Amino acid sequence: MEIVPGNVILFGSGEALPAAGKIHEAAARALGARPVIAVLETPAGFELNSARVAGRIAGYLQRRLQNYAPQVQVVAARRRGTPFSPDAAEVLTPMLRANWIFLGPGSPTYAVRQLRGSLAWGYLNARHRLGATVMLASAAALAFSAYTLPVYEIYKVGEDLHWKPGLDFLGAWGLRVVFIPHWNNNDGGAELDTSRCFMGRERFAALRAMLPADLSLVGIDENTALWLDLEGGEARVMGKGGVTLLLDGETRLCPAGAHFPLDWLGRRGLPRDDIPPEVWQHVLEAQPAEPGEAQPPQEVLDLVAARQAARQARD
Repeated sequence: MEIVPGNVILFGSGEALPAAGKIHEAAARALGARPVIAVLETPAGFELNSARVAGRIAGYLQRRLQNYAPQVQVVAARRRGTPFSPDAAEVLTPMLRANWIFLGPGSPTYAVRQLRGSLAWGYLNARHRLGATVMLASAAALAFSAYTLPVYEIYKVGEDLHWKPGLDFLGAWGLRVVFIPHWNNNDGGAELDTSRCFMGRERFAALRAMLPADLSLVGIDENTALWLDLEGGEARVMGKGGVTLLLDGETRLCPAGAHFPLDWLGRRGLPRDDIPPEVWQHVLEAQPAEPGEAQPPQEVLDLVAARQAARQARD
């Protein structure tokens, strides 16, 4: 079995705004196949309207990618110990053949508690190693970090500054990274510094000092995405803002359009053999395509994308 990991795309915010459409279309083209998208409810699973939260992004992707004929399904993996559990195989079925897995808003600490060691976590990692794109926004970007920032606990509840262990998604590849979305947030206006994911510069400086020195810290601006190509060893910045890298005491600013080597984030290696055999069995058994799902060649997909761009430009 050949391991060819999919792309990892992290949004600082704005993943369902019109400006993000070009990023989603680039992700669709990179697949080279019809997008089969699984949107996980998990980060917002504690909310009474979690289905609607996930449904909004699912509806957006269905409309925005209509020229790629996407198949989009919401995965109601909300809470362990319930019928809608991230350990319930029947709930997770759409993940088995997804080539694009999306997780977004909610609570990062809740997402970590529900996903760590779960069947959904195993499926996600297995599908990613077989080429599926993993797209993360807001709370999910925090949760997938080596350490996650307890935003609500600090900003809303008033707990002391602290970090919690994250899902460390890239740790399996030897990259220990902390992602901070909403890096340049200014919702607080002139009265309140809400940058650094609502922590503010002064408070975040204290938080940064609490992290191990060998971690890479990546701040992603609002309406901006960081695209990680694990196979090609490159990262690129897309959208309206930039990305800030805090590495070994040095700050590097990467504006929109910038490319940089993944080696800046650490030394990549082969993924850990940490996926249970039964998970691999479930995923591999689901791989054969159903009859009638032959995909158009890439040249056709490129023409469709060019036509859509021309229409938007009124050309």
